[in-house]
Amino acid sequence: MDHSDSPAANPDVRHETSDANVRAVFAFAAGLVVVAVLIHLLVLVLFNYFATREAVRVPRQYPLSIGQDERLPPEPRLQVNPRDDLQSLRTSEDAVLSGYGWVDKDKGVVRIPIEKAMKLTVQRGLPVAKDAEAGRK
Repeated sequence: MDHSDSPAANPDVRHETSDANVRAVFAFAAGLVVVAVLIHLLVLVLFNYFATREAVRVPRQYPLSIGQDERLPPEPRLQVNPRDDLQSLRTSEDAVLSGYGWVDKDKGVVRIPIEKAMKLTVQRGLPVAKDAEAGRK
């Protein structure tokens, strides 16, 4: 068998005789990890420093803002407790719908419970305008 055709015997075919320096690659990677950890630690220390500095910082007192804590903002204001507000609104509306009371005392207009008003409307019928009655005849 003649090995003259094999690439090892061919003087024009060459390969790299030295490999990459594995020790240098791992040293570079380890250096990157060390630098990354140091940067993270420095940022953590910096954030803690800023947080403690802001915690002990005294807020400035502006001359125009003294006494403004008690002052309410202009209307309309946000509701502090909307559920209680809705409950009180419904309670007052139920009291109006289910009770008697004056709407206009001078004109003799009164308010009656809604159930009684519906029964009276069924018994008496709905009011009809005179023009509508004339048009039907």
